[in-house]
Amino acid sequence: MTNRLLLILLLASPLFTAAQEKHYYQTDFTIEEFSARRARVYDAIGNNAIAVVQGARGLAGFTVFRQSNEFYYLCGVESAHAYLLLNGRSRKTTLYLPHRDEGREAGEGKSLSAEDAELVIKLTGVDNVRGLEFLSADLVGADLIKPPALALYTPFSPAENGTDSRDELLWGQARAASDPWDGQPSREASFIKLIKERFPQFEIRDLTPTLDAMRLIKSPKEIELIRKATQLAGHGIMEAMRSTAPGVYEYQLDAAARYVFHLNGARGDGYASIIGGGTNAFYGHYFRKTDVLKDGDLVLMDYAPDYRYYTSDVTRIWPVNGKFSKAQTELYNYIVAYRDALFKYIKPGVTSNDVLDRAAADMKQYLVGKQFSNPAHLKAVQEGLLFRGHFQHPVGMAVHDVGRVGRVPLQPGMVFTIDPMIWIPEERLYIRIEDVAVVTADGVENLSAFVPSKLEDVERVIKENGVIQFRPPVTGNQ
Repeated sequence: MTNRLLLILLLASPLFTAAQEKHYYQTDFTIEEFSARRARVYDAIGNNAIAVVQGARGLAGFTVFRQSNEFYYLCGVESAHAYLLLNGRSRKTTLYLPHRDEGREAGEGKSLSAEDAELVIKLTGVDNVRGLEFLSADLVGADLIKPPALALYTPFSPAENGTDSRDELLWGQARAASDPWDGQPSREASFIKLIKERFPQFEIRDLTPTLDAMRLIKSPKEIELIRKATQLAGHGIMEAMRSTAPGVYEYQLDAAARYVFHLNGARGDGYASIIGGGTNAFYGHYFRKTDVLKDGDLVLMDYAPDYRYYTSDVTRIWPVNGKFSKAQTELYNYIVAYRDALFKYIKPGVTSNDVLDRAAADMKQYLVGKQFSNPAHLKAVQEGLLFRGHFQHPVGMAVHDVGRVGRVPLQPGMVFTIDPMIWIPEERLYIRIEDVAVVTADGVENLSAFVPSKLEDVERVIKENGVIQFRPPVTGNQ
C-alpha cells in the first residue's frame, strides 16, 4: 500500500475523525472562577463601556504556541488570534476565534475554533462565540449608532508570553524605538491605532490597571499553582547543587534543573536561568552560562519553570567545591539571617517599608561583635542595611508579575519575593538568596522554605550525586 493511499484511508476512517475531535482545555480553573474575573472587569469599567482584550498572535515555525497571560487569565482559551469583548452594559462576554484550519489540525491535533462555539461556551462560560470577522460589526453594534458611544477599554501595556515580564518588554520596546531601522510600534499600540482609525467615536481607555489589580491578589488555586512551580524550582536547584563540582559547566546546571522541570510537567522556563560561577554572578541577570565552575568559587543560581501559566522565583548560592570558606561562611550566614529577619515582619496591613526598617534594625544587632575576614565585606554588609531592594517584586503568571507590593499595605493573597543581597565591587562578588512569600490571613508563608538555605544543609546536599554524575555528558571535551 502506498503512503498516499494510506493517508487517504486514514483521513476517511471514523477513528481518525474521532481522534481529531479530541480537544485540549485547561483543568486548573473552574468556569465560576473565570466568570468571577470577568464580572470584576464589568464592575470596573461600568455600564457605559466595553472592553476588548487581544489574545496572542500565532507563531511561525515549530515554536509551541502560548497564550498571553491576560487573555488566559480571563477565559483559559489557548487558540491564537483570539479576542474577547466584554460588554459592561449587558454584562456579557463574546469570544472571537479563527475558523477551523483542517490542514493544520491534521498535523497538530484539534485547536478550538469558531466552529466549536457550543463546546467553547460549555468549557469557558462565555456567553457567545463568533468568528473573527464579526468583531468589527459587534463593535458598531455595541452602541456606535446612537451617540454618545461607549468608552472602550483595552490593555495599553505589552502582553506577557511565557518568559516575558512587563518590565523587560517595556525596555525592549524602548530599545527598538531607538533603532531608526526598526522602530516598530507595539502590538497594543497598533491595535489602538486601528480602533481609532476605524471607529473614532470610541474614547479609548487603559484596561491595564484593572487587570493588574486583579492579578495582584492571587486566588487559592493560583497560589496552589505557584506553590507547585516553586516546588519544581526548588527541586531543580537542589539537583543542580548535587551536580556541582569543579570542572562542571554552568549550562550543565541549567540542564540538571530543566530535567526536573520537564519530568514534572512544566512547559519550560518561567524565565531564562541565571547561573553564574565566580565573578559571573556579579552580573545580576547573567545568562550566557558558558564557563566552567572553578574550585574555591561560589555559584549563584536563579531559576524557575513555567508551570501551567504560573512561575516562581528562587535563588540559592553555594560553593563549587562543596565547602564554604571562612570568608564565604561569614557573608552567607549574614544573608540567611537577613532573609529570616525580613520574613519575621511580613503580615497583612504592614508595608514593605515597615518590614525593611524592622529587619534592618535586627541586622544591626546581628552585626554587633561580628568579625569579617575582609574590611570590604564588613563595609558591604553595612551598606546593605540601607538598600531597599531586599523586598522585591510580585510573582505569579510572570516572574516579575504585574501590580505593586512595595510601599502599600500588604493583603492576603499577595505573592512576592524576599531577596536579600550584597555587592562587594572590590572582588566582583555578589551574594544573595531569594525566597517566595505569600501573605496569609494572619502572617506569611515561605513557599520555598524547603530549599536548603542553612549552611550545613547546603553542604550536605552538594555531597550527594546528581543527574550529571549518573549521566555524564556524552561529548567528551566541552
